[in-house]
Amino acid sequence: MFLFFSKLLPLFVYPLGLACVLMLVALVTLWWRPRIATLSLAIALILLLVGGNGVAATYLLRSLEWQNLPSNPLPNADAIVVLGGGVKPQIPPRPWVDVHEAGDRVLYGAQLFREGKAPFVIMSGGRIDWKGGGPSESADMAKIAIALGVPESAILQDPTSLNTYENAVNVRKILQERGLRRILLVTSAMHMPRSLLIFAKQGIESIAAPTDFLITEQDMRELSASTESTLLNWIPDADRLQQVSRAIKEYIGIVIYRLRGWI
Repeated sequence: MFLFFSKLLPLFVYPLGLACVLMLVALVTLWWRPRIATLSLAIALILLLVGGNGVAATYLLRSLEWQNLPSNPLPNADAIVVLGGGVKPQIPPRPWVDVHEAGDRVLYGAQLFREGKAPFVIMSGGRIDWKGGGPSESADMAKIAIALGVPESAILQDPTSLNTYENAVNVRKILQERGLRRILLVTSAMHMPRSLLIFAKQGIESIAAPTDFLITEQDMRELSASTESTLLNWIPDADRLQQVSRAIKEYIGIVIYRLRGWI
């Protein structure tokens, strides 16, 4: 039940969800409380304008992604841990396992293995039953890693984790069983601050190996590169609204996990 509400309730805090709630309030109060309706509509509009513009999105995402920039080169470790969240199962009409933007996690984890950074790759991630179930995400990630040249014998799996806390708890058990200590933690750069805190709480020595960066130095330069780019960055669009929502999700996650004693 916690998992369900952790997915449901934040939807009403994100700019789009909160704007919809405010517009519903405006609709209900339009005839008998026009001032409340007007104020609700104004706040909803501001939320969408601010949440969807490139300047807000860029700085909010950077505040998370640039906290743990990777060292160059990364040191060796006992295992590479790849967190789930980047693959889609092989369900018709998909011909094979699909990756989306966060699928960089699997690609980067395989690359680190090929560079000899660790002898094992731990794939961590399950599937939520009420979302349709299917093969565990760890199994799908293992398929991709094998196709990229990682031997099956080097892959360990945690097929039951449904959130980052469970990732850390289950990975700790695998590490203890194998006598492994230090890991390279691979996840999206935006997700890395919360992940490091959770893994540290479990007593796992983790080295950040972030990937899936949405904000680069070029993106920062584009904010003021020209009049045209500046204008386009201030005009809201759906992609930026989604990015802002993802960043807000991470900050909410840090607060909730801290309240639960997970970090």
